[in-house]
Amino acid sequence: MVWFAAILLATLFIAYANGANDNFKGVATLFGSGTTDYRKALWWATVTTFAGSLAAFFLAQKLVKTFSGEGLLPNAVIGNPSFMVSVVLGAGLTVYSAARMGLPISTTHSLIGALVGTGFVVAGSTIHVQVMWNRFFLPLLLSPVIAVVGTGLLYGLFHSTRRMFKINRSTCLCVGEKRVPVCSLTDTGGLAIPFSSASSVDVVVDDKKNCDTRILEIYEGNWFGVEVQQILDGLHFLSAGAVSFARGLNDTPKLVALGVAASVMGLEWNVALVALAMAFGGLVSARRVAETVSHKITKMNHGQGLTANLVTAGLVIFASRLGVPVSTTHVSCGALFGIGLANGKARWNVISSILGAWFLTLPIAAILSGITSWILTT
Repeated sequence: MVWFAAILLATLFIAYANGANDNFKGVATLFGSGTTDYRKALWWATVTTFAGSLAAFFLAQKLVKTFSGEGLLPNAVIGNPSFMVSVVLGAGLTVYSAARMGLPISTTHSLIGALVGTGFVVAGSTIHVQVMWNRFFLPLLLSPVIAVVGTGLLYGLFHSTRRMFKINRSTCLCVGEKRVPVCSLTDTGGLAIPFSSASSVDVVVDDKKNCDTRILEIYEGNWFGVEVQQILDGLHFLSAGAVSFARGLNDTPKLVALGVAASVMGLEWNVALVALAMAFGGLVSARRVAETVSHKITKMNHGQGLTANLVTAGLVIFASRLGVPVSTTHVSCGALFGIGLANGKARWNVISSILGAWFLTLPIAAILSGITSWILTT
């Protein structure tokens, strides 16, 4: 009974940490491009991630087997309750600490590091290194590279298509809570002041709740009688929802795998509780990582955000269906890196710090889980 409670609490903790660090990554482009505000983006992420978590019961059971440790360690080790608690706590502490620092790291990477650390403490040389490389490390190394290249290519295709259909972008600056002389009144209730220059520029003054203090790019034109910007925003929301759904589909089986292997409740109850804990963690503690992935990696507009989401959702859903343990963090951030390369606005100091955190994730999780395992077994 004590081990049952320990495994259950440890699983809920890592699910909460996962929600805090990962939930917002799917909708980062909505917030970063100014398509919507933080609160709306967060709720959209929560609902769609929860749906993906529930769908994992039907569509991603291969990942449950992959992260149970089967084939990587002897079955006697996998069924040991102290092994389960050590892996989950080591990975959970790593992910939660990164979330507190605003660093987007991979729960997948943390779990792998924890499996390795605990495995060496408990099983020593019986850990199967070749299985680890083929099953875990290779997909994790390749997925962000594929995301960077895929995003760059798709963005180039979309950019050429936009120019072919003569869809133009206009840049607008919206300034809130500032009184200026008035020349004309806009239809929305704001005040527009035209300036005489080679290119027409409007300064719009409106209520702060209707205004964004950043410079935004708006797509002009109509498509079958509907404004292009309206179509783009709708597709952007759908693509962000697809990424969050894919993340829930991909991450939930990894978090329930060890509990299932230890026969702690059934798969249905494990999935439901993990889904709820992930949602709660995102709602309560996602803000710091949200600022990093939305605003600090690169500047982006609506079309660039949509492109990154399409690549991320496609790769993660495909990998989940095949049971390949890619990291949603690596893929989504890789797509944002690709956008930064394509538009020339990547912030390399932030990207380098994120890459450094990725490099340290595995050894830190291995050390924490190994220490936990040593304490529990001695």
